Amino acid sequence: QVQLVESGGGSVQAGGSLRLSCVVSGYTGNYRMGWFRQAPGKEREGVAVIARYGSTRYADSVKGRFTISKDSAKNTLYLQMNSLKPEDTAMYYCAAADTTSWVTTLVMTEYKYWGQGTQVTVSS
Repeated sequence: QVQLVESGGGSVQAGGSLRLSCVVSGYTGNYRMGWFRQAPGKEREGVAVIARYGSTRYADSVKGRFTISKDSAKNTLYLQMNSLKPEDTAMYYCAAADTTSWVTTLVMTEYKYWGQGTQVTVSS
């Protein structure tokens, strides 16, 4: 059974940093993985993705501030978030696709497995 468990969320002031982690169990390999977020009253949106060969893609709103990485030995996905803004406040979800393609995509329907989410709140 595939499980994705996020952690690392919390409350910070604007300009602060957080690092989210997502531990994956029951699923190993160079599968595409990504971070998504959903703010209250808004649709879920893609934040960052890492695919085979380490190729990455970021949403324009987080470029230069967020960094996605993966530790294959620990089967863990990370999202380092710096210079946080109030508009980054959302529930953040980890997701995994069932493909080892090198193509990066932030389209939700391209991901098969999802975690339960971790809340990030940024105050001004």
